[in-house]
Amino acid sequence: MATLATFWLLSQASPVLQTPPHPYRVVPNWGALPGGATWGEVPGMAIDASGKIFAFHRSEPPIVELDSAGKVLKMWGDKMFAWPHGIRVDRFGYLWITDGLNRNGLGQQVFKFSADGRLLMTLGTKATRGEGPDLFAGPCDVAVAENGDIFVADGHFNARIVKFSKDGTFIKAWGRKGEGPGEFNLPHTLVIDSRGRLLVGDRSNNRIQIFDQDGTFLDQWTQFGTPSGMFITPDDALYVVDYNVKKGVFVGSARDGSVKYKIDDAVAEGVAVDREGNIYVGETVPGTTLTGQPGGHIVRKLARIP
Repeated sequence: MATLATFWLLSQASPVLQTPPHPYRVVPNWGALPGGATWGEVPGMAIDASGKIFAFHRSEPPIVELDSAGKVLKMWGDKMFAWPHGIRVDRFGYLWITDGLNRNGLGQQVFKFSADGRLLMTLGTKATRGEGPDLFAGPCDVAVAENGDIFVADGHFNARIVKFSKDGTFIKAWGRKGEGPGEFNLPHTLVIDSRGRLLVGDRSNNRIQIFDQDGTFLDQWTQFGTPSGMFITPDDALYVVDYNVKKGVFVGSARDGSVKYKIDDAVAEGVAVDREGNIYVGETVPGTTLTGQPGGHIVRKLARIP
């Protein structure tokens, strides 16, 4: 324990981040909604194997499907969610959604949908907040392991990770409010790397914590700011968005925790990346981005320059 505590204390000092100029540009007017509709807050972005992008926003209908050019393909999910939060497409092609508050008889649940929008599974108890095996209190994000096990970042009011089997059976939960290894202050986003490690964006502790799938603490990184959203590729390229402190998109590696680029063109909460390396972000903070363009409550494409 002394060794672990010493490691944790030494790792609190964030290194000064110096990265080369990034090879991305903001695509103007990407993702305009039809009929003069406007985006609500966009906390979640996802992408499927075909390159279709999903934006999850706080307006009706909340799920917006787009192609890579920003054309809206489909909008759905009316009146299904209290407070849209996280959205993921897993390795099997299923869509996972977290609903982070309870309002009007809805919320505090995690949903699994088929690719065509059929509801397949629900975790949590509708409009009921708590800490038991069938309750959440502000679920933020979902990651699905190779064997189908489900991990939920139950972070806005609880401070824990909850693990379920692929059929939705509760397995375990770990974490509590705090700053030490295995403790959390808003576990807001999570991904699984090629080694099967669980990376948890512990937002208000300004770090990413790394665990095995049984919840054993392995490591932590403090060079990615305050992680609000993360995306990982099969070869462990790691994309982290921070709209709170360091404000931008970090492009790095989950293999060694290195940061290759920092992009100051978006103040985002949700992030997804296509096979060409183009980045799609969803913003929740109103106002102006660091580039001076109108910001907040919109989606952006950051195109990778060849």
